[in-house]
This record gives sequence, C-alpha cells and structure tokens, in this order.
Amino acid sequence: MNEDFYLHIYQKQEHIDPVPSNREIAEWAINLLNLIYPERLTRAEYTLAEIRKMFADSEQGLLYILTSTKACIGCENELIAESFYQDLPELYRKMNTDISATLSGDPAAKSEFEIIRTYPGFLAICFYRIAHHLLLLQVPLIPRFLTEYAHSVTGIDIHPGARIGEYLFIDHGTGIVIGETTEIGNHVKLYQGVTLGALSVEKYMADMKRHPTIGDHVIIYSGATILGGDTFIGEHCIIGGNVWLTRSVPAGSTVYHQSAMKVIETKK
Repeated sequence: MNEDFYLHIYQKQEHIDPVPSNREIAEWAINLLNLIYPERLTRAEYTLAEIRKMFADSEQGLLYILTSTKACIGCENELIAESFYQDLPELYRKMNTDISATLSGDPAAKSEFEIIRTYPGFLAICFYRIAHHLLLLQVPLIPRFLTEYAHSVTGIDIHPGARIGEYLFIDHGTGIVIGETTEIGNHVKLYQGVTLGALSVEKYMADMKRHPTIGDHVIIYSGATILGGDTFIGEHCIIGGNVWLTRSVPAGSTVYHQSAMKVIETKK
C-alpha cells in the first residue's frame, strides 16, 4: 500500500482520546445486570457480605471506565460513580415495572424468570435505563456505547437521550428505533419494526426536539412510523401496523393503515 496511508493511520493515533474497549464497557453493564437479576446466572448463592463486596467492585469498575475515558476532562468521576450506585435501587424499581408490563401484556410470557432470561426487549430496556442515567450524570460516550451494544445483540435501537416512562413493554422488538429526543409516557407497548424518528435529519436541528412524544397507555403495532418533534400521540391511542404519521393524534384515537386486499380462491 501507499506509504502515505500508513503515515495517515499512524498520525491519527495521536488524536484519539483513550477509551476502554466496547467489550469492557458492555461487560461492566452485563455483570451489573447479573448482580441485580441473579436469575440470569446458572447458580447464585452469595452471602450478604459477598453481595456487598460485588456491588463495591462493580462501582469500582464503573469508576475505572470513567477515569479511563479521557473525553471528559475535569469530570468528578468518583462522585458520578457514587451517585449512580446510590440511584441504582430506583433504576432497579423501574426495570421491574418493565417486567411487570411484559408479564401482564404478553400471553406468551409465563414467568418473570422467562422475561429476564429470554426477552430481548427487556434486555434493551435495561441497557437503555443504565445508559440514560449515566447520560443524566453528564457522562460522555459511555451511554452511547451501551445502547449500541444492546442494539447489536437485540436489533432494538434506543438512543440513551430518549425519555421513557415506566412499564414499557417491547414485544419481539426487532427493528425498533427510538430517537434521541423521543418522549414516551407510562404503560406504552411497542411492537417490532416501530420507528419513532425525526422528520428531518438536518445537522442544524441537533439541539432541537426532532422526535415524537408518545402519551400514556399507547399501543403502537408493528411497522408503524411516527416522525417529527411536533408530533404528539395522545394517551390511550392505538396506532395500527404500517401506519405513517407526521402529525399529532388526539387522545383515545385509533389510527390504522387501510390497504386493498385481494383474496384468490383456490379450487379444492
């Protein structure tokens, strides 16, 4: 290859801020989930003292990731790590509301254990809730790494900047996209292929509300696309499959996609 290419790659190294590998960051979050949901493990029989020690080690793991990430000069990493773990019981409570929503909303769900171990929607939500809280604590980069890891293993793309209420149920989930400035209320149910996106992706809109707001008790069926920062879906709405929406819908509405369907009879 051209020598200039090698030189270009060599020079790039000087301008890259050190960040732990994506795998290290994801493993910290996975280990944290294994701690708060021992159902994820083959066998978990820890003493109370061991559990305390494991949470302390987990906090040190987060502190290592924060201090190793040089994108935030002057960040109070010890205070951030301490604050995150102080808030962990509240995060755990919110995650449990998502389990409850899944158990009550999916006839196929037989137990909380099954949801914790097998539901990609629940895993994606857990990673989002961890990432979103880190974002609220002004942590750079790491939240996005976490949600992109979840995206890679579940097919569910939730930006850590989205604001999501409690009792979220994601059924199947593959292909769901939830944009950065999306707001979702409580008791919302999303099916596969739903997009909550921006009507325009112009760079000047970076600091504007670009994604829709979804009210409480809304169901959005598979393949629906809802776009725009001014789009509001009122509470108790039902949005049918394959619907394309760029305007608000009043509370209590049902919106569905109407298409011509032709049935061809076959001879017996």
